[in-house]
Amino acid sequence: MEHAIFTDRPVEAPLLKLLAEERAKALSPREWKFRLAGHGYGIKEEGERRVVTRLLNGSELGVLPVNFH
Repeated sequence: MEHAIFTDRPVEAPLLKLLAEERAKALSPREWKFRLAGHGYGIKEEGERRVVTRLLNGSELGVLPVNFH
């Protein structure tokens, strides 16, 4: 079931800041995804791209930059 049409738009700055802060606190990518779920966000892997989604409805919010760790 598709909730949104995928675009290559980047994640907005305030959300990217939250993602980076949570990634810095996490010891692993798995823990980071768990922490994001607590905020209502998820990461969907699409090939080499990582798409940030809203867990509530599955809508796609944007693509993470390639250099995002």
